[in-house]
Amino acid sequence: MDQISSWFKNQLSNPQVVFLTAAVVVLFIIVVYAGHMLAPVIAGIVIAYLLEGIIKRFGSVLPRSVSVWLVFLAFMIFLMIIVFGLLPTLYNQLTQVVAQIPSMLSKGQTALMTLPERYPDLFSQEQVVDIVNRVRADLTAYGRQAVTNSLSGAASLIGLLIYVILLPILIFFFLKDKDRILQWLRDFLPSDNQLAVTVWKDVDRQIGNYIRGKFWEILIVWAASFIAFNFLGLQFSMLLAVLVGISVLIPYIGAAVVTVPVVIIAYFQWGWTNEFFTLVGTYLVIQALDGNLLVPLLFSEVVNIHPVAIIVAVLFFGGLFGVWGVFFAIPLATVVQAIIIAWPKTSANKEET
Repeated sequence: MDQISSWFKNQLSNPQVVFLTAAVVVLFIIVVYAGHMLAPVIAGIVIAYLLEGIIKRFGSVLPRSVSVWLVFLAFMIFLMIIVFGLLPTLYNQLTQVVAQIPSMLSKGQTALMTLPERYPDLFSQEQVVDIVNRVRADLTAYGRQAVTNSLSGAASLIGLLIYVILLPILIFFFLKDKDRILQWLRDFLPSDNQLAVTVWKDVDRQIGNYIRGKFWEILIVWAASFIAFNFLGLQFSMLLAVLVGISVLIPYIGAAVVTVPVVIIAYFQWGWTNEFFTLVGTYLVIQALDGNLLVPLLFSEVVNIHPVAIIVAVLFFGGLFGVWGVFFAIPLATVVQAIIIAWPKTSANKEET
């Protein structure tokens, strides 16, 4: 107990530690209690991080103001392609999937009913009927939830309009006035802020690299999955490819979850045939290349975080912030790791002096 008390006294006597702790606590409170209101701002910061790397590449040959305009216009064109080119296709394929659910359920029920005959020691008729009834009840509940969500479509539309209008404006000014915004934030810092600056530089570099790396990973995995699915003739290839691409945002868990719809749709399309096993094998190859080749190439500059730490971060921040906590688990874990790495250095320097 005395050692713990002594540690707290030593740390709290260091103004840099006190300031860093206060800054982290304030940011945490803002995110928890005002995160939903500041969601466009947070999204704008994330996208600005993504575009900043491209602007820096142009910075060697063009003035920053020109680079900002070129990159921002390119981003807006890309956004329009996604909104008007990709989203209608995804909506049509999702509608087709929903329309085929009753047929899939009927086929699945027929297949399940054969289990008691094939494996009488493992399955009984009552167990299979219970499973089918539970699946139907869950789907009915999901359908009711979807209807409820659709009734609140006006509020969702207003929120979407806010994003459409505010987000591009925020992104542009984050890029254009980056130095002014950072200088404004520096004015609030005390003179003795070396620890906070050290943590910020590490977090800035790591999260910037992570966001840009994840963007390219999503595009590459999405494109590779679409080419493979479309070549093999899998239905709803664009929808499934987008899901596979987005799944890389959630380490380990995302790949496991998105495997379910890919396998289910392939099974109901082909059954236990060579086409089915070829598709599953191709999908597993894509996942293996992503984890063992693409990720090391894209994230070579990012501090390596142990898989156990990543899983703990996904569970902790997911439980704390919901879906957004799952998506941003690694950046948040990077912040924690940067603080842990920088903390002992300050204590060690203090002891030396």
